Amino acid sequence: MKILIIEDQILVARFIQYQLQLTYPDYCIEIAVSVDEADRYMAAMQPNLVLCDIQLGDRIDGIDLMKKYRQDFIFSLIFITSFQSKEVIDRAAGVYPEHYIIKPMDESRLYAGTHLLIQPMAQQMQLNKGKSAYLDQFSAAEKKIIQLVAQNFTTKEIAAALFLSPHTVKNTRHRICRKLKLNEENNALLAWAIKNKDLLDL
Repeated sequence: MKILIIEDQILVARFIQYQLQLTYPDYCIEIAVSVDEADRYMAAMQPNLVLCDIQLGDRIDGIDLMKKYRQDFIFSLIFITSFQSKEVIDRAAGVYPEHYIIKPMDESRLYAGTHLLIQPMAQQMQLNKGKSAYLDQFSAAEKKIIQLVAQNFTTKEIAAALFLSPHTVKNTRHRICRKLKLNEENNALLAWAIKNKDLLDL
């Protein structure tokens, strides 16, 4: 898990970083105290989660900065700010933050505002890690053939779509079945591919 804290008050940023590291000692947690520094971290780090102050004392505020980042990066977002007006909250809602923590904050408020988001994110990352390891057993060609099988393509149709011979496709299907320990009769691969579309990103 990679977390970026964007906060121009270094003492506040260090407090957030320290508290997060106590709870998540294995996570990469960095601080950016300016827009330029945030730009560099976003490009190099590509964080999973951004905690951003709204009032950055820079050329743009945190809301406009997040609008810019939403165009190029995928990340979860928590705004941390002393602003409580409806107007500011409505503006912040326009960049779809997962949470909004009001300053001043203490350990409990920060924990409640971050843990309810970080915990499911961490669980999903573990699932994705296991999924990635599972996919490693298949070559790119095998994955593509499974995708087409799941769409109910015949061997002949798969061969035409991938510019392969039907014999090559048939052999590849046999190899996939062996890896999956499937009985090759009764459309077992088709049934398996349809059932596991989500697992295989199909």
